[in-house]
Amino acid sequence: MQTSLENLGQLERRLNMAVPVDEIEKQVDERLTKLSRTLRMAGFRPGKVPLKLVTRQYGPRVRSEVIGDAVQKAFSDAVREQNLKVAGYPRIEPKPGETDAKSIEFSATFEIYPEVVPGDIGESRIERPALTVGDAEVDKTLEILRKQRRHFHQVERPIAAGDRVTADFLGKIDGVEFAGGKASDFVFVPGEKQMLPEFEANALGLAAGGSKAFELTFPADYHGKDVAGKSASFQLSVKLVEEPHLPEVDAEFARSLGVADGDLAKMRAEIQANIEREVKKRTQADIKNKVMQVLLDATKIDLPKALIEMETQRLVQATRADLEARGMKIEQLPLNPEMFEQQARRRVSLGLIMAELVKEHDLAAKPEQVRAMVEEQAESYEHPDEVVKWLYSQPQRLSEMESLVLEDNVVAWVLDHAKVGDKAVNFDEFMGKA
Repeated sequence: MQTSLENLGQLERRLNMAVPVDEIEKQVDERLTKLSRTLRMAGFRPGKVPLKLVTRQYGPRVRSEVIGDAVQKAFSDAVREQNLKVAGYPRIEPKPGETDAKSIEFSATFEIYPEVVPGDIGESRIERPALTVGDAEVDKTLEILRKQRRHFHQVERPIAAGDRVTADFLGKIDGVEFAGGKASDFVFVPGEKQMLPEFEANALGLAAGGSKAFELTFPADYHGKDVAGKSASFQLSVKLVEEPHLPEVDAEFARSLGVADGDLAKMRAEIQANIEREVKKRTQADIKNKVMQVLLDATKIDLPKALIEMETQRLVQATRADLEARGMKIEQLPLNPEMFEQQARRRVSLGLIMAELVKEHDLAAKPEQVRAMVEEQAESYEHPDEVVKWLYSQPQRLSEMESLVLEDNVVAWVLDHAKVGDKAVNFDEFMGKA
């Protein structure tokens, strides 16, 4: 087999190859002979079909298969000889122009993986969120839990923040009703940012049976583009005002949170443990995002188009499957691959960089690390031991765990080599409750 390699660009290559015709003919003859020994054909005993008849009927198909196999083998051998790492799938084509009767000539065009040289991160700065969970954080979480279990009672007084209000309203712009500007028996709670602050402010002080006309200007960045930046006239009529009542923090409340004996100290300890787990999870996610950005900023690489296209399609398919699982009709929501291209580029870049770091610094996931992560994941379930067994019986899930451990190893390595400092964060902002 004769081969030659062409450099078509940064990552694109073309292999020109020739496969001897006599090798092709030899393989064709061998396969047809083997086929004739087992072939069943009307009028002949099994294995007694004349070779000429087998060749006439099956020769073209067998020849095509042999040539395809020969081309694939030639490409694989050439890639191995040239020590090439192919990215994606090659485009194999017969060579144009005159052909040599003694050989079949073809070319394979493909991309190779780039050389990845991780950049120096020694001067990179990473701020690690610092947050201590104490009584104040437990108290805040308790208030949220109480609020989630609140009930309302009708009151005959003006609306205050936190009340549940049932009202009718009508909004007009330049005297014309606009889409979304009218509602009947609409329920909202002033102070919970369901409505614009100006709308809620005008509702405060009204009682059931009361009404008010007021002007309101929509923000320029309002999600409703048809009304953004415009002034509207509203007529608001209050029909019902209900006052919130939060449950007492007592044994019954503790039991509602899963503390069987109603012990308040045990309840607070469990709440604190849950908060600490969530804080740890969010801290790790925050640090991981920062580490990945450091790696991307420090390392510049050329990305194979084939890998970007493959990752883009994978993201499209994953999104489609997720939407279908949620009961959405995909045909009503077309997914443009361009929407996922930037994410795909980021994922491919990080995959290449991390693979190189893992190889250079022996950061592969160890069995004991995977076991520790599996057990940690299982802790949040009622029967952890059963969850552990189930995860180890699911190869795909276990592979996902291994990938997470590998990422954690890379993160740990970066943190050891970058400049890392702690930064105090606000509990409400960090937990997304502000």
